[in-house]
Amino acid sequence: MQADEIREMTEADIRARIAELEEERFRLRFRGATQPLEDPLRLRVLRKDIARLNTVLRERALTTSGR
Repeated sequence: MQADEIREMTEADIRARIAELEEERFRLRFRGATQPLEDPLRLRVLRKDIARLNTVLRERALTTSGR
């Protein structure tokens, strides 16, 4: 997921996507504790996507607050 794609999304869409990715990350971490994962790098990708989403939310919060 690219930052440009995220910037085109609404705030509600971004928050929903964060929730989806957090859920998937939780399930993968849980599964990884009990069995080997097919794609262990997926955890890294999820973490970075969540960070990108949160960064765009923070940028929007700073621009609306006038900083």
